[in-house]
Amino acid sequence: MASEKRKRNNNNNDDRGMKTKKKEKEKVANEGEGGSISSSSEEQLRFLVDQFQAAKGVQLSSLELESLTADRCILERQHHSDDVTQLANTIKAAFGASWKRLLCDSVSHANIPAGSPALLILTSSALRSIHLLRGFRSMTKECQPVKLFSKHIKVEQQIALLKNRVNIASGTPSTIKKLIDIEALGLSRLQVLVLDMHPGCKGLFFILPSTSQR
Repeated sequence: MASEKRKRNNNNNDDRGMKTKKKEKEKVANEGEGGSISSSSEEQLRFLVDQFQAAKGVQLSSLELESLTADRCILERQHHSDDVTQLANTIKAAFGASWKRLLCDSVSHANIPAGSPALLILTSSALRSIHLLRGFRSMTKECQPVKLFSKHIKVEQQIALLKNRVNIASGTPSTIKKLIDIEALGLSRLQVLVLDMHPGCKGLFFILPSTSQR
């Protein structure tokens, strides 16, 4: 009887252990589906600096690090879900009162270089680029965003689009780097850079060797 009771207790403990592990796995899966990394601006900045130094094989000096403060380099998001509408509101706040002129105006001026966006979004895939751009539809009725990824869009087409005024551009690191290298994509107007940290099937694209080396 005693041995049977101990056996039942052990089985119950195993069941509880399996349920606990199952809940932990479900929690991780749900956090991955939730969309983005939820961490403080200081932690995000530290992560970016560490990844930059590791990719470039350099160590920033204390003087260089002093100029990199979270309040100057990182936008604090109020909502950490994958709600693209909330992302657009965060970007509006970042540009302040000039957001409409910088992100919506389609009129070309002599002092505005062609192919130089004020907002650049780096994503892991074409699908993620399209998804995030949905949140900016109200801003892009007059000046269309430029999609900078290789899927379904040839480089020649992208170069042609970048010969006009561009306020918002979104794409993948490889295509964006290629367009920068051939001087089709300019960065002189760039004020906000968005790094999509949504965990994809290959993990966070920002820490992949194929991305970090670019």
